[in-house]
Amino acid sequence: MNRKKKMNDILKKKVKKANLKLQTSNKPKYVSKAERAKIAEEAENTQEQE
Repeated sequence: MNRKKKMNDILKKKVKKANLKLQTSNKPKYVSKAERAKIAEEAENTQEQE
């Protein structure tokens, strides 16, 4: 019985991991405050050049 349980647990873990990889999040990727400032500065510079 223990061998069956162990094998089933291993298989369940594999299925769980596979399902987690398939799930996608709608949450936007985190951008640090410094990166946001850098992007804003670059956008400002491009607007000035135009």
